[in-house]
Amino acid sequence: MPGNTFGQVFRLTTWGESHGPAVGCVVDGCPAGLEISEEDIQRELDRRRVGQSRVTSARQEADRVQILSGVFEGRSTGAPISMLVFNTDAKPGHYENIKDLYRPGHADYTWDAKYGFRDWRGGGRSSARETIGRVAGGAIAKRLLARYGISVIAWTAQLGDLKAEVIDESEIERNIMRCPDARVAALMVERVEQARRSLDSLGGVVEVRARGVPPGLGEPVFDKLQADIGKAMFSIPAIKGVEFGEGFGVAHMTGSTHNDPFIRRADGTIGTESNHHGGILGGISTGEEIVLRIAAKPPASIARPQRTVDREGNPTEIEIHGRHDPTVLPRLVPIAEAMLALVLADHLLRQRLARIDRW
Repeated sequence: MPGNTFGQVFRLTTWGESHGPAVGCVVDGCPAGLEISEEDIQRELDRRRVGQSRVTSARQEADRVQILSGVFEGRSTGAPISMLVFNTDAKPGHYENIKDLYRPGHADYTWDAKYGFRDWRGGGRSSARETIGRVAGGAIAKRLLARYGISVIAWTAQLGDLKAEVIDESEIERNIMRCPDARVAALMVERVEQARRSLDSLGGVVEVRARGVPPGLGEPVFDKLQADIGKAMFSIPAIKGVEFGEGFGVAHMTGSTHNDPFIRRADGTIGTESNHHGGILGGISTGEEIVLRIAAKPPASIARPQRTVDREGNPTEIEIHGRHDPTVLPRLVPIAEAMLALVLADHLLRQRLARIDRW
């Protein structure tokens, strides 16, 4: 089946292409009675929006959301929630001269290999503009999670070799890199501007955390919580790596240093003394903070000459001009939050079916 729908109980389907008339999504499985407004959705879309700073694409889109169904008098009805965002600054003509060339690092060749035909207008369905539907759906998931005291936050942790050394969460939305370290954020902006002047791009790492997650979410075998989160994160364009807790650092640890001792907290609940495991054991949440990091590759669209071939396999050279992000990191932050929220909302509702005493 085509992979346009995500989730089992709380389900998101996205639709639309980068330079088509509109993009959007349908959220199905949201319980009735949840307070939802277009302002709630718009707040998250504004964080993802292009053209918001000099470290993002210059494409100008208001990304104004319209809720078409599933919400009445400010609350979810239990019916599918359909949301629409019109594309108002699409410029497909920017791609016409390279429509028969395979852009290095893009999905052009693989889409041709799969379908024998593709939408060449900015990448069509494989464009990061598809993530508007994810962020809109994630905004609803966040509203649902908030009712249970669960919150999700993300930030730019690394750009190239520049790493945040201070985690001041109040700083994240104050700078255009969404980095929690003001000093390093300024260095990151300089580095991005250098890359843009060099007709190049940069990759990096976003850290994502979920707090207030109760113990017990997730399934013990194929639908492990980290497996579904991993799928969610890898489904985001440009993501090449995902790690939880200590991540690949566990390869340098011993069991005695990695194991987190269990303790009884002052409030009588059980927890762990440390959190090397990143909030998930055996595929099920422990109640500790869920901690993960995602690695994003440098954006593939760069204006310097690159070697490639056309659809017939003839060698040629390509230069990609137009409006492109020199790094995906600032706009990746709200997308990553949305995807984690979608997974947690789905598993929260699934958990209510796992035990008869939750009915």
